[in-house]
Amino acid sequence: MATFDFRTVPHIHAGAGSAAHLARIAAPLIGDKDRILIVTDKGVRSFGLLDGAVAGLEAAGLTVAINDSVVADPPEDMVLAAVEEAREFGAQLVIGFGGGSSMDTAKLVALLLGTDQKLADMYGVDQVKGERLPLILIPTTAGTGSEVTPISVVTVGETSKMGVNDPVLYGDMAVLDAELTLGLPRHVTAATGIDAMVHGIEAYTSKIHKNPVSDALALAGLKKLHGAIERACTNGKDVEAREDMLLGALLTGQAFANAPVGAVHALAYPLGGIFHVPHGLSNSLMLPPVLRYNAQVAEPLYTELAAHIGLASPCADALIAEMERIADAVKIETRLTQVGVSHNDLPRLAEDAMKVQRLLVNNPREMTLDAAKACYEAVL
Repeated sequence: MATFDFRTVPHIHAGAGSAAHLARIAAPLIGDKDRILIVTDKGVRSFGLLDGAVAGLEAAGLTVAINDSVVADPPEDMVLAAVEEAREFGAQLVIGFGGGSSMDTAKLVALLLGTDQKLADMYGVDQVKGERLPLILIPTTAGTGSEVTPISVVTVGETSKMGVNDPVLYGDMAVLDAELTLGLPRHVTAATGIDAMVHGIEAYTSKIHKNPVSDALALAGLKKLHGAIERACTNGKDVEAREDMLLGALLTGQAFANAPVGAVHALAYPLGGIFHVPHGLSNSLMLPPVLRYNAQVAEPLYTELAAHIGLASPCADALIAEMERIADAVKIETRLTQVGVSHNDLPRLAEDAMKVQRLLVNNPREMTLDAAKACYEAVL
């Protein structure tokens, strides 16, 4: 057996309605702490998704503050402002409640409250010094897997995305509550769901850290997602489909946390940074052309994935065709022109993508500048 490491969060709790019982579920972690900070966005708060959790925590005698300043692709300045507010409140435990941006922000808030190190010095892999506050992560979408990853991505400057990747960012607990996702719009369900499938595909083909545990999780998660995404998009109130989506996203999140993603994500990042395309949609757009590019070397692995999800005559082409079929079935954008990208933008996109070497090194086939531009052109 090859030598490998595998890490994940120490406690996962799943169950419909769990958020309302958080005080009981997380009692050992909460202990004698009585000042709880929830980091979220205005949409989650306005839809009332926090109400049950806040009511339950306050009924247990805890003081709860809510920071709902999170926006997509969270800017560094916003994160630092959230830290200052949390410090003034005297937060003793942080809850990330929402999509990937809210959970990523919560991770950094908990970390920056526990160490004197500057955020600018944390970017990269294993650059963190110090500890963080206790951290609970509760997803309201089924896609990013942020509840089980040691990664937080923020926007630095106008368009650049930087990541902090360190085991200290694994939360103490992840809570899956399918009831929180029942009202998720079809388009968000589709984009985040395909994002989670990308995590499974890229983890399974990761060049450097692919291992038997990440493989098993990627396969299990991908199968769950493949069987549920169209059901969840067709009937958003299908609790079983929503539960499968949440579990699938968690499993593929655990996979790529240990076997990192590659060129799909690297090429997706500039779409988010420059054009503010949601992360899941960016990944969905770039998946087919990157799969075609990688197939020259990744055909055997793509064939295994196609067989695992039950495709007839499994091969790389079948996997690509199935992902394109799903995108059409769930009515998600499939061309860059649909999100405001023109031919003149492609050189800049390709140049920015090539800067994401921390991900490109994991890609099964070496990505070049010309190849990156060709991938963008293929879905223009």
